[in-house]
Amino acid sequence: MEELSMKNTLKAGDERKIEEEFFQYIVIRLGDEQYGIDIRYIDNIVRMQHITRVPKVPAYLKGVINLRGEVLPVMSLRLKMGLEADELTRATRIIILKLEQQGSVGIIVDEVKEVVTLGTSEIEKMSQNAGENKKSFITGVGKHNGELISLLDLNSITLEENA
Repeated sequence: MEELSMKNTLKAGDERKIEEEFFQYIVIRLGDEQYGIDIRYIDNIVRMQHITRVPKVPAYLKGVINLRGEVLPVMSLRLKMGLEADELTRATRIIILKLEQQGSVGIIVDEVKEVVTLGTSEIEKMSQNAGENKKSFITGVGKHNGELISLLDLNSITLEENA
């Protein structure tokens, strides 16, 4: 997969150089909050479609979809993060993620807003000992045009032991 981060070298005075990396994120909306998903892990974004239920799975696993002959599990990002149930609208989308360990999985989001580029100086990392359920899925917070974007940790979201 093509590396989408860019490097920029900035001069801070004449004596040292500061290197800043830039990353692209898809900004999504869940309720009233904005979250960012690293674009390197996004395979596809599709409109909401029929999801076939699967018995005896956690509530956040909504079922499976058939996308061009491939059967993919779909989860509710809202339920996984401890938020209220999904409100399906015309803006609701399923984002297909390609992850190394878990393979492909779909996540339901309220809306896909835009693609933003954030430099490392615009991202504040989260501490690892965050106790709240929602915070354990966030790696950091980015600031773009005066708005805060919580950056999602896709591996912790898609691992089953965090149910």
